[in-house]
Amino acid sequence: MTNSPLQFVNPELTRRYMLQKSGYGLGACALASLLNQDAVADRREKPLEMRTPDFPARAKNVIYIHLVGAPSHLDLFDYKPQLQERNGQLCPDEFFEGKQLAFIREQPVLMGTPKSSEFAFKKCGQSGLEISNLMPNLQGVADELSILKTVTTQQFNHAPAQLFMLTGFERFGRPSIGSWVTYGLGSENQNLPGFVVLITGQILGAGSSAWGSGFVPTVYQGVEFRSQGDPVLYLSNPQGVTSESRRGIIDTVNRLNQVQVADVADPEIATRISQYEMAYRMQTSVPELMDIKAESQRTHDLYGTEPGKTSFANNCLLARRLVERGVRFVQLFDEGWDMHGSVFNNLPKKCKQVDQPIAALIQDLKERGLLDETLVVWSSEFGRTPMAQGKNGTGKETKAGRDHHKEGFSLWMAGGGVKGGFSYGQTDELGYAPVENEVPVHDFNATILHLLGVNHERLTYRYQGRQFRLTDVHGNVVHEIIA
Repeated sequence: MTNSPLQFVNPELTRRYMLQKSGYGLGACALASLLNQDAVADRREKPLEMRTPDFPARAKNVIYIHLVGAPSHLDLFDYKPQLQERNGQLCPDEFFEGKQLAFIREQPVLMGTPKSSEFAFKKCGQSGLEISNLMPNLQGVADELSILKTVTTQQFNHAPAQLFMLTGFERFGRPSIGSWVTYGLGSENQNLPGFVVLITGQILGAGSSAWGSGFVPTVYQGVEFRSQGDPVLYLSNPQGVTSESRRGIIDTVNRLNQVQVADVADPEIATRISQYEMAYRMQTSVPELMDIKAESQRTHDLYGTEPGKTSFANNCLLARRLVERGVRFVQLFDEGWDMHGSVFNNLPKKCKQVDQPIAALIQDLKERGLLDETLVVWSSEFGRTPMAQGKNGTGKETKAGRDHHKEGFSLWMAGGGVKGGFSYGQTDELGYAPVENEVPVHDFNATILHLLGVNHERLTYRYQGRQFRLTDVHGNVVHEIIA
């Protein structure tokens, strides 16, 4: 007996026989391949055209608010009486030993929320949701909020944690959540980008990668709108260039690009064609959009807006105007929440800047019949420790702050199909870690996609030989918060 594998081959299994028996299967594979090529070509030619979700969506649009630096959730949404009572006591060993902390080096003391009316928690609305008095306007819309109190992340420094929250990966190069959403669903308004970014304060540590497209075509990256000057850089025609002459330039350039894209099928050339066209249409649509002076005085009073200035309030109003016009994903970044020192002096100041406009945004959307189809998200890269940080990064003594905390923190959603006046998950009595219903970042992102009618396991993009997705190989939808 020989060891040749040929002895196991059925001599009757000829190539002709195999093709006859598997013909339908091969035909189906070929048809699927051709249909996929057609779908890819269609996406390349009409990248922002609306697409059918995987299943009926609860939300059509997203307004995603990211508070850069991470607010102290323990002083806003996760009331811990035991932490107050044990204020000043040495923290338990398990909170410190073997843990990753950004700046705390010696075993710290516990620090509870101050026992004052300013910082007191109040049961709000019909639901009785507990929210700090630092956010009195948000207290007024508590019955619209679904607070997840047990979000956890894998990163404890700002830039990696921002990337992990917003792209599902802690290093540069992945598409942001807004890019994934516009890639998967397109946008209703073909005269505006599908994904718009508005920023107050300094840019976050992760930089533009927080709204970048990574390896998907750049047509899906976020487009930053500015509150002063040209809303988008270089959108206006140079001096001496008329709208007609610009139209002629674009037509000529795009004819050349069409020849090139037909030859090499590079999606970035197709992106360039669509973006030239978009930029031309935006010359008319964007100035009208950004002109908030046309809003009623009641609306300005509701948000606390100041036309002509850069402010978080203005950006919240612009976010409403954007989703009203069919923009799929609007992302607001607000910087200044990194409070390693003087947290109880600085937190009230920052809350005052965002409390009124966020509550106004929710109220305004509801009055206009848009809240049911618009998902509003309050997000940060991580939370804040229940332990005091008594020194800043240089070693100079300062008033106590809170260090970075990845073990458990609070985020919330409103509208867009989530339960209102609802609290999900529970941290321990000192607010350190989840004891019930942990929500990893991938679960949080999977839930956002689900509310938009997208199966997070099917929204993929092939790159470097494998399929990638926002939730990597993880993620479970938090069905309990869905109405």
